[in-house]
Amino acid sequence: MTKIVLLLLFLIAAIQVIKPLGWPGLKKRSDAWKLVAGVMGFTFASLVLSALFQGV
Repeated sequence: MTKIVLLLLFLIAAIQVIKPLGWPGLKKRSDAWKLVAGVMGFTFASLVLSALFQGV
């Protein structure tokens, strides 16, 4: 499931670079870093949660 979400978010970031989406906070092409930061945060959170619940 996380791989699908990551792929979707990376595709949205790629689309943002090609043609800005116009969403709030994503008006310019250079705002794609915000999406990439979100992907990195999601990845980090999923890794932390999986590590916490691995021993359970």
